[in-house]
Amino acid sequence: MVREVKGFIPQKIKNYAWHLPKAHIANLKYGFASKNMVVIGVTGTDGKTTTTNMIYQILKNAGKKVSMISTINAVLGDEVLDTGFHITSPNPLDLQKYIKKAKVLGSEYLVLEVTSSGLDQFRVLGVKFSVGVITNITHDHLDYHKTWENYFKAKAKLIKNVQTAVINRDEEHFNRLSKLTKGKVLSFGLHKNSNFNPLKFALKLKIPGDYNLLNGLAAAAVSVSLNIPSKIIKDTLNNFEALPGRMEEIKNDLGIKIIVDFAHTPNALEQALKTLKPKTKEKLISVFGCASERDILKRPIMGGISARLADITVLTDEDPRFEDRDKILDEIANGAFSHGAKLNENLFKEPDRQKAIKMAINLAKKGDIVAIFGKGHEKSMNYKGVEIPWSDQEAVKTALKNG
Repeated sequence: MVREVKGFIPQKIKNYAWHLPKAHIANLKYGFASKNMVVIGVTGTDGKTTTTNMIYQILKNAGKKVSMISTINAVLGDEVLDTGFHITSPNPLDLQKYIKKAKVLGSEYLVLEVTSSGLDQFRVLGVKFSVGVITNITHDHLDYHKTWENYFKAKAKLIKNVQTAVINRDEEHFNRLSKLTKGKVLSFGLHKNSNFNPLKFALKLKIPGDYNLLNGLAAAAVSVSLNIPSKIIKDTLNNFEALPGRMEEIKNDLGIKIIVDFAHTPNALEQALKTLKPKTKEKLISVFGCASERDILKRPIMGGISARLADITVLTDEDPRFEDRDKILDEIANGAFSHGAKLNENLFKEPDRQKAIKMAINLAKKGDIVAIFGKGHEKSMNYKGVEIPWSDQEAVKTALKNG
């Protein structure tokens, strides 16, 4: 009943009647904890967790006293906290508590991953960002924001009052974002006119994909703005290891490559498949689903992307919550059908994620790549509002063990 009632209350009223007062209380309770710290905020549809971790590692290697809060991990001083549940930006009370602890432990710098809903709901109110990064703004979270324009405006809030705004030069709305900040603009991208591009700031990353190169260039732009020497920046980025659930390879003896990746948006899925396609000796098998109570418009889009770029697609659960799991898969499949996919030939539907992963591995031959998307680092799956323990990595190991 409470869930249904909440659905009738406009989000704007929730924000001003509930989230805003809570943010004020949090700041008063913890004394505006980020005061006198250099705070770097990172937002974007994709890449923000990796970019956050890259910036943190650079600052740490430069000898700075730095803490970090991201969606998969938080490092406050020397203490590592696991945040790999269904977490976005922490609520204001938790966030201010974390920042206060970081300051007490001596941190002078804080790298903070920020989501669009966190910006919209005043969760970062009172945090004075010195540097703001927008990795990209593509298709996601329209369930919450309703329109892409609202989503765009929420993301743009991060850079409004920063000293330095780091923005993706490759995106069509670069000029618009540049005009929305009062700070200095540093651009990154593959575009020749970017302040930081592969020619002007050469990197040799271990982790694959142009999207990770962009993440690295964004991190480099931030670090240069903070007067970190280029050698430290490049050495750190070139030795940066993949994060859990980000293009993470699960080793096996079958002669196939099994990858677990968090890609859960159209852009992320497309970039991941484009990265894996050239590395595939035989067939590329894609396993994914779409979460319930999220952006339903992306479902057929993602189905179409997988049908176009993967040789075989296996659709499965990804947090069905209260929605009919078969309905979700049907909506994804409709996009695949529009790109020529044929059911039970190169498109399969198996709601049970464990069975779907096993199916994909059994379909694979030597030289194939099986890529499992959507859960990545997460440690649970939501069914009917209940978080059930889940790990794609463990599911792969179970499938390999059982044959």
